[in-house]
Amino acid sequence: MQDKNKQTPQIGVIGAGSWGTTLANLLAWKGLKVSLWVYERELCNILREKRVNTLYLSGIKLSPHIHATTSLKEACTNKDFLFIVCPSQKVRGILKRCLPHLSSQTTIINAAKGIENRSLLPMSQVVKEILPPKYHKRLAFLSGPSFAMEVSQMHPTAVSLASEESFVAREIQTLLSTPYFRVYASTDVVGVTLGGALKNVIAIAAGISDGLGFGYNTRAALITRGLAEMTRLGCRMGANALTFSGLSGLGDLVLTCTSDLSRNRSLGIRLGKGERLEDILNGTREVIEGVSTTKSAYQLSRKLKVEMPITHQTHLVLYKNKSPKTAVSELMSRNLRYELDPPC
Repeated sequence: MQDKNKQTPQIGVIGAGSWGTTLANLLAWKGLKVSLWVYERELCNILREKRVNTLYLSGIKLSPHIHATTSLKEACTNKDFLFIVCPSQKVRGILKRCLPHLSSQTTIINAAKGIENRSLLPMSQVVKEILPPKYHKRLAFLSGPSFAMEVSQMHPTAVSLASEESFVAREIQTLLSTPYFRVYASTDVVGVTLGGALKNVIAIAAGISDGLGFGYNTRAALITRGLAEMTRLGCRMGANALTFSGLSGLGDLVLTCTSDLSRNRSLGIRLGKGERLEDILNGTREVIEGVSTTKSAYQLSRKLKVEMPITHQTHLVLYKNKSPKTAVSELMSRNLRYELDPPC
């Protein structure tokens, strides 16, 4: 439990990308002291001197309550709540480095969205593998439709928070809630973490469709059939099918497949217009999570024998240099069979 002698909870945020900076700023403007771990020393100096994240969240003023640091020890020590907001493929390594500095009373909130390539585990299982059992009752996973820039501009936003323990969810709801940021609780940790990861794969496919010049019919089909794929895999892995109709499923999927702010959709658009994946990735600082998640989701679907045709074709475009136009053609001309809509 939190130390009752402290007037305010001590917060650590690991990762100063757009979402990590946004969460740190949201909490700091509430008057909480936040230690924000920054990987790049140059960026850390900019945050301290200019109070703006010029690389990942330009134009947003940072609260004076944010203390930027390049020391994981400083960011983790004596913290009541620690947010993990780094790229999903880096979570295992970074959390291992955090572990020696954690208090047994620290509540850990993972906000990374992805499926680990090597192990094919969702973030919920990755985090549990790293942390000793004494931490497991104080774990939570944040997901849902929330572009960092819009939250930073205080646009009304609703997100999903999953924890196996209701008292942990209530604590974090109270911690994060503002007049513009609303947190809904869930106990379906697997469903919430998978929804947040898999929607990025479908968003790349939707972007490819847009880049090829297809219209709203095609996008609607990709969103709804993409949701069917997400639900099938989730159910096979023990998630509740209803979770995928909520914020971390359908909500995040619609947002990411339709908005110009979506990095995954934007990558798909450029692929659809004929650009090379390597060139696109080399031209951006921010991680596009759907690229690595597509590889994991495809391998997981084969391992678990779950039919995921959109994910399959997206994988071929990303990793086998398949023509986007051919991928769409093959997706639409698959052998017809009796298919249910909705799938569950």
